[in-house]
Amino acid sequence: MKIAVVGTGYVGLVTGTCFAETGNKVTCVDIDKAKVEKLSAGQITIYEPGLEKIFLRNIKESRLKFTTELEEAIEDAEIIFLALPTPPGADGSADLKYVLGVADHLGKILKGYKVIVNKSTVPVGTADKVSAAIAKNYSGEYDVVSNPEFLREGVAVDDFMKPDRVVVGTRSERAKKLMSDLYAPFVRQGNPVIFMDERSSELTKYAANSFLATKISFMNEIAQLCERMGADVDMVRRGIGSDDRIGKRFLFPGIGYGGSCFPKDVQALIMSSDEVNYEFEILKAVEKVNALQKLHLVQKIKVFYKNDLQGKHFALWGLAFKPNTDDIREAPALAIIDALTSAGATVTAYDPEAMPNVKAQIKDKIQYATNQYDALQNAAALIIATEWSEFRTPDFEQMDQQLKNNKIIFDGRNLFDVAKMKELDYHYESIGRANA
Repeated sequence: MKIAVVGTGYVGLVTGTCFAETGNKVTCVDIDKAKVEKLSAGQITIYEPGLEKIFLRNIKESRLKFTTELEEAIEDAEIIFLALPTPPGADGSADLKYVLGVADHLGKILKGYKVIVNKSTVPVGTADKVSAAIAKNYSGEYDVVSNPEFLREGVAVDDFMKPDRVVVGTRSERAKKLMSDLYAPFVRQGNPVIFMDERSSELTKYAANSFLATKISFMNEIAQLCERMGADVDMVRRGIGSDDRIGKRFLFPGIGYGGSCFPKDVQALIMSSDEVNYEFEILKAVEKVNALQKLHLVQKIKVFYKNDLQGKHFALWGLAFKPNTDDIREAPALAIIDALTSAGATVTAYDPEAMPNVKAQIKDKIQYATNQYDALQNAAALIIATEWSEFRTPDFEQMDQQLKNNKIIFDGRNLFDVAKMKELDYHYESIGRANA
């Protein structure tokens, strides 16, 4: 099939590349000329494990190409995917200016039947708005479909190539047939393509992410209770996770969720609820809990140092909101940095992938190390904010040499065993567990 993907951000680039991998001819379009030139030259613009290999393969095979011209991209396309930003506005609602701007442009250049697919996460009713924007200037046949993405950063290629489900919102049999044919190679093992109406599809994405955010915040609240009651959150997690009605995933306590999806989608669903005069009290509590949890580790640090951080220097492992990505949007590490530096402390950080993005955002507010051990030099303590695999089994002898008389760790991701840290003679504080 011939496909156009409008937008070459995280979702657009993964979507376009993975569709090309199954033999489709894909043209991705973006208004950023410099970005298009890089992509056309085989320079990938995001960090996502496994993506670069298939990206380069499909460029070589001429199944994947890039342009700045929307008309060129859609000319022969049967399906047009809109993978555009929907950033939160000042009130938390999703800003649809990019989606509707492209829809308006499409209405002026469409020729013949096309399926226009909202791949972006958009509020309920967006398909209707996109259809109306196109209809202002185009009276031919077309269908607008909702097809939300469920990609996890760090494993997005696997998620796309082997989805546990595909959700498609359309009431058009013609569009349904095209979307069924397109996704057939991805669901050969029997995972479902779930067809529904457009509004239900749009709400499904917000509901899924908001529910997962709720699980995370609930477990962080349980961790708070564990610290106050002398219980162990790891034991509680195993005890409830073995109940198949609850499940084992998203029950790990930590320092809050971040990234491009959960914070934005929770805010957007709250705003959508407000618009129909419904108070979504659970999600408002989730948002509040998450904001407080991001600073929970800082509170532990302040208690340990008797609220005097002036002049103290800390090592920070991890800047990305999660491992296997360079995404720092809403990253807990950034909230920790702000709190520490506001209290007069200094920070040297290390992250395998996210340091360039942090440098671009906060410049020289902190120092940056070349590796995880160099970050420990002259540090009063180590703070762990992201659970990169390489942090899980460090060389403790090398750490001892760097930290010397300051063998103190504040771990926001519960990477280490408390008993082992006692044996190694560390003062070790984590989330929802006893201190070592």
